Amino acid sequence: MNGVFDRITQAFADEEPQVTPDVEAAGENELPDQHQESERTPARLREVSQDLLRFGLLEERQKPNFYKVAVRELDELNRILEPLDLFAAVDDVRGLVFLKVLKADENADVEEEWSHPLVRKQRLNLEQSLLLAILRQYFVAHEQEAGTGATQALVAVDELIPQMQVYLGDQGSESQERSRILELLNQLKEHGVVTAPDKDERVMIRPVIAHLANPENLTALLHWLRERAQNECDTHKEREQ
Repeated sequence: MNGVFDRITQAFADEEPQVTPDVEAAGENELPDQHQESERTPARLREVSQDLLRFGLLEERQKPNFYKVAVRELDELNRILEPLDLFAAVDDVRGLVFLKVLKADENADVEEEWSHPLVRKQRLNLEQSLLLAILRQYFVAHEQEAGTGATQALVAVDELIPQMQVYLGDQGSESQERSRILELLNQLKEHGVVTAPDKDERVMIRPVIAHLANPENLTALLHWLRERAQNECDTHKEREQ
C-alpha cells in the first residue's frame, strides 16, 4: 500500500510533461547549432578568403565570381585577414585582389619584394630579382603599347637568355643557359609572376608583377649589375693586353 508521501510524489509526476530522450536531446542541440551558424562568416566569403590565402591573389579573368565577392566584401575580408597580419589590396584596373603584409610601421616601404606571406617572408635571390626586373620591363612596355590592364603580355624564353647574359655574363653552354632560365621562371611561377611556358616556349607575365617590387629599386639593381658586368669586361680586356 502506498503511503501519503508516495501519493503526493506520484501526483507531481503525473502533472509533469513526459519528454522522450530523443526530443530532449534534440532540444539541447538545436539552439547552439543555430547560434553558431548565425555567427559564422558567410560560406561564399569563407571560400574567397581561403582561396586568397592559398594562392596569394585572385584574378578577375580567371575567377570572376571570387573577384566580385572579394571587392564587394573587402572590409569584411580584411577583418578576417587582420589577425594574420595580412590585408587584401585591390587593383581594379588590372582586375586583381592580392595579399600584402600588414605593417605596424606606417612609414615602412610597402613596395618591398613580395612573396606569398604564408609560405615564407623570403627574399628573392639575385638571379630571381634580376629576372623579375627584366620581366617587369617587358610588362611595362606591353601596357604602354596596349594600354594599362591589357592582358597577354607574352615573352619568349629565348628572348630572356641574352637579357640575363648582359648582366651575368655567359654562364655556360646554350642548353645550360636555357635550363637556368626555365628553372628561374618556374621559381617565379610559384610566386604568381608568370605562367608555365606554352608549346611555343613563351610565358605570359601576370599582372601582379606591377605590385611585386619598387620599380626604382629594380632599376637601381639593373644599373648596378650593368656596371658590374662592364667593369668585369674591362678588367678582362686589360688582363689580355
